[in-house]
This record gives sequence, C-alpha cells and structure tokens, in this order.
Amino acid sequence: MQSESKTSEFESIDLSEFIDSNKTLENTVETGIVVLTGRQKVIVDELNQKLAINSPSHHESFTKRMEDLKNLAVSIANFPSLLARANMTADVRTPQDIIESLVGANSYGESFLQLPSKATLGKGFLVAKIHTFSALTKLAVQDNADPKLIAAFKEETTSMMFLLLAEDVYLNLVKDDSLDIDFRRQLATSLLLLWEHRADQNISDISPVLTKVWKARSTLAPAFGTMMGTSELIMFSFQMDEVWSKFIKTQLANPEVSQAMEEFLFGISYEQISRLKRMLREKGISAIGRDEVSKFLGEHVTTDVSGDYKDFYTQYSIRRDNARARKRLNLDGPHRTLEDHFIRFVMEQNREKQNNDSFAK
Repeated sequence: MQSESKTSEFESIDLSEFIDSNKTLENTVETGIVVLTGRQKVIVDELNQKLAINSPSHHESFTKRMEDLKNLAVSIANFPSLLARANMTADVRTPQDIIESLVGANSYGESFLQLPSKATLGKGFLVAKIHTFSALTKLAVQDNADPKLIAAFKEETTSMMFLLLAEDVYLNLVKDDSLDIDFRRQLATSLLLLWEHRADQNISDISPVLTKVWKARSTLAPAFGTMMGTSELIMFSFQMDEVWSKFIKTQLANPEVSQAMEEFLFGISYEQISRLKRMLREKGISAIGRDEVSKFLGEHVTTDVSGDYKDFYTQYSIRRDNARARKRLNLDGPHRTLEDHFIRFVMEQNREKQNNDSFAK
C-alpha cells in the first residue's frame, strides 16, 4: 500500500494524452462504447450483403442480433462517463478518484463490487459481442462465404477475447504494490479507457503475438519432464515478432517468468509440473507424452490443446487463479501468468519509448 504522501503528490492526468486522435474508432455510440471498429464494420457489412442475397432468414436473425448489440451499448452509455467529472448523489467522482481507488485497493479478494457500474456492464457487452461474432462466424461458414472472410471473423473474435484477458491483466498489475506507483497509475488510466470504449490500442500489438505463441504451443507437443518444449518455443520465438523475441531474450532468465512459461506451455500447474518432474527423475524416465500425464499424476488433467479462443481463455483463467492463490499464501511458483509478464513488458517498452520521444523533443 502506498503512503498518503505519495498519493497527495499525484498530479491530475490529462486523459487526452492517452487517446490517439489519428486512430478514431468507427461506429462508436455517442457516449464512447465502440460497437464495431473500422475493420469489424467492413467484414460485418460484407456478411450482411451476402446473407441478404443468399439467406433471407439468416439475414433477419443477423440484423436483429446486431441491433440488440447496439441497443445494449446505448443502454450502458447512459451511465456516467468514466473520463469526466460526475455527480454521484452527494459526491462528485473524477477520473483521478477512480485511478487512486484502483491503485489503493487491497490486493486480495474480489473487487467486483468496487468497480464502476460502467466497467461491469461493459464487460457484459464485450462477452455479448464475442458471442455475436462467434455466431456470425458460423453463419459465414454455413453461407459458404469466402475463407478469408471466415478467417477475419475468427481473428476478430480472438482479438476480443484478448481484450477480456487484458482487462484481467491490468487489474492484476494495478493492484501489485511491488510495481512502480506511476506505472500502476498509467495502467489504471488504460483501464479507464478500456472500460469507457471497450477497445484498447495495446491489444493490436499483443493479440497477434499471443495468438501465434498459442498456436505454436499446440504444434510443439513438448516432452513432459524436460524443458525440450520450452527450448523449441524459444527457437521459434526468434522467428517471431520483434517484441516477443526481445521479451524472451531479456525476461526468460527470471525464474518467475520461466515457471509461468512452463505452465503456459505444458497446460498444467507449477505444482503438477514439479511433482511430475520429481516422479520421472526418481523412476529414471527422461520424458513422457501428453497422453501419459494423467496416469503418472494419478489424477485427470487436460493437457491437450486446441486453437479455440474459449480454450485459451479457460487455460488462462486457471493459471491466473492459481497465481493469485500462490501470491496470497506466499507459496513457491509463479505469482503472475505469462500474459501478465508479457503485457507488462509491452507497456513498459511503450512507456520507455514515449519518455524517449518526449526527451528528444
């Protein structure tokens, strides 16, 4: 917890500095929620035209679903903006009040009831939008749409899943009092922008990278009991995005990061990985396949992987909850997920670049 003196030194943040006016998002409800980004509008319009010609019944369902989504956004938009001063009964709430509340919150326990109404309702909107795009993907398949259009819908659905994930990560990092207070306030500002618009510019950098890593995980088929899979992923990483390669080169030597990487790669917990390694070492077995893990651990574990965005989020949420429990109980093992580490790294890199650019001016 930060001292009162540090809190009092905090200067008001001009939120306009965090909004890139050159990247205006289209089809935005008047109060700020992005119903469809420019790219999403293009593919939705294309599918709309195809369904109107080829499948009138599906087109009717499509039109109603999109109208429902927009109406939901309009309803949420009636709640006070998080980026402006708002009168809350006898109290006045400012963006800075929300930021200070976030960075000063207790690290443990569920904070759902402490979050602004627009934040919790907006999360429901995002889930509804994910389900809508998943349904539109199926409609595109049934209508024998262009494979590129189907792929575009899948990519957008996955990107929205990462937006959901990013919100979790921001909340985790904002409450982490081991991080620099100014950085946590910057994260809190990013959260406010995400809650207000249900869009986040950082995701455009993060989503494609983590998607590629997830797909690589499904093809590497790592050998349990060794670090062979991780080594292969490292080699693969050097052929990937520059930011991910830099993350691997500079961060993987940190035991916390390498443990989080193992959990991500193997799909089981740090505790299960440690127990499995110990058992294999005692039995003199160098490695086993995914299908043998349950037998050795004596419990059913799901180690298979798929490219489905729901599986990605499910695996992430399990690792997130385990990491929170370890931190709360001060147990060995990763206290943050791989996604926590990577998103933190990306934001710190962006922050450093902004500072350097400001200094150059």
